[in-house]
Amino acid sequence: MGPLRSAIKEACEKTFSVVKFLCVLHVTKNYLVDPVMTYGPSMLPAIDLAPNIFLAEKISTRFGKVAHGDIVVHRSPQNPSKIFTKRLVGLEGDSITYVSDPDNGDTHETVVVPKGHVWVQGDNKYNSNDSRNFGPIPYGLIESKIFWRVWPLKGFGSFSEK
Repeated sequence: MGPLRSAIKEACEKTFSVVKFLCVLHVTKNYLVDPVMTYGPSMLPAIDLAPNIFLAEKISTRFGKVAHGDIVVHRSPQNPSKIFTKRLVGLEGDSITYVSDPDNGDTHETVVVPKGHVWVQGDNKYNSNDSRNFGPIPYGLIESKIFWRVWPLKGFGSFSEK
């Protein structure tokens, strides 16, 4: 009975260690830091066309600590299963004037960002699905803020592109 008891004790200890690791992983990914992969032309020139991997922190968005110029990860207001990466251009109460038709530079519109909303735009005004198309987004759709580039390695490090 001795060897069986020690084997069970060892199995329980290893299982407990795995469960603790999975709990730490869960808390980290859902509440602290999340890896984000971006690709596409909407954030040119700040983010390349090729796939990039960033770390995005979730703490500042939970406490309302985002600012103009931050690059945020948010859910699409039209299709919440899609995730976008855009620059935060306006906070609630801000008056935003934007070119409504980039092909015709004369057409400008002005919008006041309503309470509880933000205005997001891609840096590439000719090829970006953003607030110019769907209007201000509810603050609750913002998931995180990009802060660290992981891939490609040539750009590895702090990402404070503003």
